[in-house]
Amino acid sequence: MYSNKFSRLMFGQFNLKPTSVCTAVWTAAGRRGFSWTAVCKQRTLWMRRGACLQMERRDELRHTGARSVSQSTVDPAELRRFQLLANKWWDEQGDFAALHAMNDLRVPFVRDNLLNVHRAHHLGKPLAGLRIMDVGCGGGLLTEPLGRLGANVLGIDPVEDSINIAQLHSSHDPDLTDSVSYRACTLEELSGVEEGEQGRGMFDAIVASEVVEHLADLETFAFCCNSVLKPGGSLFITTINKTNLSYALAIVVAEQLLRIVPRGTHDWEKFITPEELERLLESNGFSVQSVQGMMYNPMSGAWSWTNSTAINYALHAVKQSDEASDSIFHPEDHATATHN
Repeated sequence: MYSNKFSRLMFGQFNLKPTSVCTAVWTAAGRRGFSWTAVCKQRTLWMRRGACLQMERRDELRHTGARSVSQSTVDPAELRRFQLLANKWWDEQGDFAALHAMNDLRVPFVRDNLLNVHRAHHLGKPLAGLRIMDVGCGGGLLTEPLGRLGANVLGIDPVEDSINIAQLHSSHDPDLTDSVSYRACTLEELSGVEEGEQGRGMFDAIVASEVVEHLADLETFAFCCNSVLKPGGSLFITTINKTNLSYALAIVVAEQLLRIVPRGTHDWEKFITPEELERLLESNGFSVQSVQGMMYNPMSGAWSWTNSTAINYALHAVKQSDEASDSIFHPEDHATATHN
């Protein structure tokens, strides 16, 4: 069963007292043979393997002079996985139930931070006049509520079936006709890395919620986000931290024990700490404004804000002025940049 050490770690970090609900989670996991020691050992082995692969890759780059970025954010394995789930986006009790519930936090997080930046208030439509891109929009779970707040929202996703589902669902709401649109494409295609200059400097904000942990190249992602945003534009990210606790809860408990999400949904090697993400964004012309911890209760199905970022977190960053960005990076520099 879960050890007392794990319980102290879990509740101590969040300043919470064990409730009957959470105790039920630990008990259920314990009955299936969960071992915190085994989790730590497995995670340590993964870290060592990742470090060895990273060192081998760096040695290869030094000797060959090869480019370190793929110029594509899309991981083919992730593409295939979400292709199989495309028809489940709007099942609020299904595989994406946690994402539906997350709207209670992420929609106000985006709205309130944008209002702080733009200082404009439109009765009933607080985000009117703003253009937002929802990267990795899936079936439009976040795209639609942002559109209802008055923003002009473009949802993009490389899975065409997901885009078809999103378009079909939004078509049933006449209020979204003029505010929400979708396109089956990648961020780099829209930003101009692959196709001209079509998306450069067009958006007031980008939202990438539960996306970066599925991408193939975060350097390309950050570079393209800067490209499509206006100076002073906002970037909103929600993702999973790379800690022992996140491995235990997001993969062992959520996928393998409680099966809240399909097995194989997450790859711990792709998780990123807030510190690493902040360094990446700052090297690509952003200034991080805030980082806030999030926690999901699988028994109640509800999300809440927390002082700890040990598991999930939300980040808000702002694109610096063109002059400041030019002094930080250039497209040709991006080709040889390495994210450590």
